[in-house]
Amino acid sequence: MGLFSRKPKLPPADRPPLVRDERVLAWAAVGNGEGDGVVVASNFGLWLPGRGHRIGWHDILKAVWSGRELTVTLAERVAERDGYTVVVDGPAETYLLLDPGELPHQVRARVTRSVAYTEHHRLPGGAVRVAARRVAGADGLTWTVRLDPGTPADDEALLAETDRLVGAARAATAPADL
Repeated sequence: MGLFSRKPKLPPADRPPLVRDERVLAWAAVGNGEGDGVVVASNFGLWLPGRGHRIGWHDILKAVWSGRELTVTLAERVAERDGYTVVVDGPAETYLLLDPGELPHQVRARVTRSVAYTEHHRLPGGAVRVAARRVAGADGLTWTVRLDPGTPADDEALLAETDRLVGAARAATAPADL
């Protein structure tokens, strides 16, 4: 592509079922040898091949661009607590992008922009990351605790400590009364 050329529009057959006020920001064809597919970034999230639903930016824990491949790690919910969700890393999914265009930039910018607060804590029995994320199209923040690999999801003492950590983080980030 030349300096001022634009990528062609997303073919209608590859267009995901967008909702009202959702728009395509970037897309790229996938060349994984398993058939046709596209990765589509919208203002609300990421559409991945073989899925009939959008992944919200706030549900992407990690996205890495190698220059040829986009690797995405999604949050996998393991518990619902009072006011937050406990998650672990889902399996990493890798997509070879044939003509990436703006897609890697949009993914990085949108995932980064969704993070309003993050802090890592070492605890007896493991470690966790407390995070507050913005959800595209919704007001407020969604709170999560990501368990580091090897940290048990069923340790009640550890989960009680995450309750305290999330409470302290909420208090520290709450707007002051005017």
